[in-house]
Amino acid sequence: MAEGDENKTEPATPRRRQEARDSGQVARSQDLTAGALLLVGLYVLSMTARGIVAALASVMAFLLGNSDWVVDANAMLSNDMRVGGPQMVKILAPIMLSVAAAAVLVVGLQVGFHISFQPLMPNIARLNPLKGLGRLFAGRNFMQMSMNLAKVILLGATAWINVRMQLPAIMTLSAIAFPDNFYTGARIIFDLTWRMAWALLILALADWMYQKWRFERDIRMTKQEIKDEAKRMEGDMETKGRRRQMARKMFMQRIHRDVPKADVVITNPTELAIALKYDPEEMGAPRVVAKGAGYLAARIRQVAAQNGVPILEKKSLAQAIYKTVEVGQEVPPHFYAAIAEILAYVYELAGRGLRRKAG
Repeated sequence: MAEGDENKTEPATPRRRQEARDSGQVARSQDLTAGALLLVGLYVLSMTARGIVAALASVMAFLLGNSDWVVDANAMLSNDMRVGGPQMVKILAPIMLSVAAAAVLVVGLQVGFHISFQPLMPNIARLNPLKGLGRLFAGRNFMQMSMNLAKVILLGATAWINVRMQLPAIMTLSAIAFPDNFYTGARIIFDLTWRMAWALLILALADWMYQKWRFERDIRMTKQEIKDEAKRMEGDMETKGRRRQMARKMFMQRIHRDVPKADVVITNPTELAIALKYDPEEMGAPRVVAKGAGYLAARIRQVAAQNGVPILEKKSLAQAIYKTVEVGQEVPPHFYAAIAEILAYVYELAGRGLRRKAG
C-alpha cells in the first residue's frame, strides 16, 4: 500500500468520483469485455454456421471454376474480387456487427458512456526503468499477475479436460470420409472454444469484482481531503452567490433606470412582465427595455405603477416576447400589429400621442 493510503478511510465524495472519471480512472475489466465478445461471437457463429459454409462453398466453387486466369491473370483477380468481395462482407457482417454492439454494451454497462483522453497524454515518469521494475512487483500488479496465472491454469485445464473427453472422436477423424470428418472436427473445436469462453467469463467476473473493489479503495479520501473539498465547494458557492447577487443588483438598477421611460408594460398577468419603449426618431421598431419572471416581474410592475407607466395584461403576447426577444432588442415584425394596437391605445389613453407630436 502506498504511503498515506492508511489514512484514506472515507468513501469518495461525488465530486471526487467525477474527477476520477474525467481523468479516465474507472472500474473496468478488460477480461470481462473479451469474454463477453468471445461468447457473443461464438453464439452468432453457431446461428449462422450453415449459411456461412454454404456461402463459402459457393464462393470457392466460383473461384475454382474460373478459367480466365489462364488467359489474363489481372482480369481473373478483378473478377474474383468483384464477386468474392461482397460475399465475404455479407458472411462476416453479422458476426462483426454483433461483436461491435456487444463491445459497446459491455463497456457501457461497466463504466458508462464516457470518453476521456487524459490517459493518452504522455507521462515521462513512466519511462523510468527502475520505477517500472518496482511497479512490476507492486501490490496491484502482483495481483494482476496472479489473475493472469489463474487464467492460464483454468483455460489450460479446461482445454486438457475437453481434449481428453474428445480424444476417441479425434482419433477416428482419419477414418472418416470428407466432408464428415471436417464437420466432426469443427464441432470438436467449437465445443472446446465454447467451454473456454465460459471459463474466461467466470474469471472475468471475478476480475471485474476485484477491479471495482480496487477502484473504490484507490479513490478513498482522508478526513482532511473531505474537509478541504467542502471548503472549496463552499467557496465556489459563495462566489456563485456573489455573482448572482451582483447580476441581480445590476438588473434591478436597469429596471429602475429604464422602466420609468417605457411606454407600456405587458404582463402574463403575474408570472411575466415586459417593458416596451418606442421612439420613432431613434428606433426602427418597439424595443424591449426590461423583462422578468417571478420576483423580477413583480418589481417591474411595481416600478411601472410608481412612475405611471400603463400595465396591460396580454398573456399570449407576453409569453411570446419573453421567449424570443432579449432585453435591448427590437421586436420582430410579426409582433408589429399587436404592439401597434397596444401603443395606440396607451397614447390615446394617456394623451401622449399629442405630446410626442408637439415635442
